[in-house]
Amino acid sequence: MSVLPSYAPSSPLRSVSPNPPDIKSEQVLLIEDIGSLSAIYQAYLHDAGFVTHSATTAEQGMEIFRAHPIRMVLLDLMLPDRNGDELIAEMLALRPRTAIIVTTADRSVDRAVQAMQAGAVDFLVKPIEEPRLRAALENARTSSLQAGFDGEAAPSDAPIGTFIGTSACMQSVYERARAAARSSAPIYIWGESGTGKELCAHAIHASGPRSEGPFVTLDCGSLPADRLESELFGHYRGAFPGALYDKPGALMNADGGTLLLDNITDLDPIVQIKLLRVLESGQVKPFGAPEPLSVDVRVICAATPSPAEVLESGKIRDDLYYRLHVLAIEMPALRTHPEDIGPIARMALARFAAEEQRSFTDISDAAIRRLEEMRWPGNVRQLMNVLRAAMVMNDGPVLEPEMLPDTIDGPAPNSTGGPLEDGTLQAFAGCSLAEIERAVIEAAIARHDGSIPRAAIELGVAPSTLYRKRDSWAEKP
Repeated sequence: MSVLPSYAPSSPLRSVSPNPPDIKSEQVLLIEDIGSLSAIYQAYLHDAGFVTHSATTAEQGMEIFRAHPIRMVLLDLMLPDRNGDELIAEMLALRPRTAIIVTTADRSVDRAVQAMQAGAVDFLVKPIEEPRLRAALENARTSSLQAGFDGEAAPSDAPIGTFIGTSACMQSVYERARAAARSSAPIYIWGESGTGKELCAHAIHASGPRSEGPFVTLDCGSLPADRLESELFGHYRGAFPGALYDKPGALMNADGGTLLLDNITDLDPIVQIKLLRVLESGQVKPFGAPEPLSVDVRVICAATPSPAEVLESGKIRDDLYYRLHVLAIEMPALRTHPEDIGPIARMALARFAAEEQRSFTDISDAAIRRLEEMRWPGNVRQLMNVLRAAMVMNDGPVLEPEMLPDTIDGPAPNSTGGPLEDGTLQAFAGCSLAEIERAVIEAAIARHDGSIPRAAIELGVAPSTLYRKRDSWAEKP
């Protein structure tokens, strides 16, 4: 489970300056058919130091786009003469690394999602406040510079971040992650437990224009609703009994960077409404704060269910779902790309040998073949745990099949994954009932990627029971 950084009692809540430093002059094309809005946006752009070209129709916009070295476009999707998606496609065909930000009314967010899929890097819902527009333009400017406006892009199938593997399904992940990194739009990453969803989110953050900003992770399934709300939005001293100091929430701590909301399907419905307001307004109001605070955060969500399953289940409000599910990346199960097991295993061997001070220098082909034959219900996380266990119990120089744990197979892929299905019953011999209970509970929580509510469902108990037991273990380890 990922935790937020700790804060000293004196740590003040931060607010974003309403007047950030001027952005280096760039040529921006504004396509907006409502004269009053166009005038407002032009004033914003002028104050920020941009050279602005304006148009009221798609045809006028394309004429300006062809005649000037436009790097960024602010495009209203509801133009009178042409479909916005078609205009995006034509612009990107002429200049593939143009950063296009679309604007839309609240009732047509689904169109903004389609525009993102067509190649836009961000979308803004009207009415648009100046700080939100400035932040979007700065991110777009930085992303277009990093992509190399006139240069060559990195190969789309090359690994991103610290990923290892050259299989077709992983190359697809790299391609989508690299494309997503250019944008500030929300991303939904999904896949089985242990497939590397957080690793993917971090790679996107590190490869994009927010790489110098913070990367904050908050597990929505590991905290009760009231505490989760405080951790996400923050609070002022005295806001409620026990609030002894100002505490920035995860949204403020991720200001200028990326917030990963893990296990997003466990988010409390009340918290969902408040999060939607933040995404719409670019402002967060901590408990006890007199006024909302501006915040510039890219939100990435991670969960096990697919987007279709989430929408069908109703676990996330429809309006929030469409806000969060702009770009989607599926992390494949390890059993679907066994050809990557060898490279991953060799990387892990070198790392764990150094950490555990073992003399391993290689892993035999026979051991690799055995690893490739396994089902890996716990995916890459399980593979790493197996290899570390082999390191602890043996020494090198070559890791052989007989050095691998006997319980490597794990439950079948269609198993319900109950706590005793993996043949571990004998391991409880000689343990007290309390020790067995703790082991079973911790195993269930681990299987559900740290989600206490989902572990409680599997075990047939209330989540409060698991929270209470974990608190008692913390007091008496």
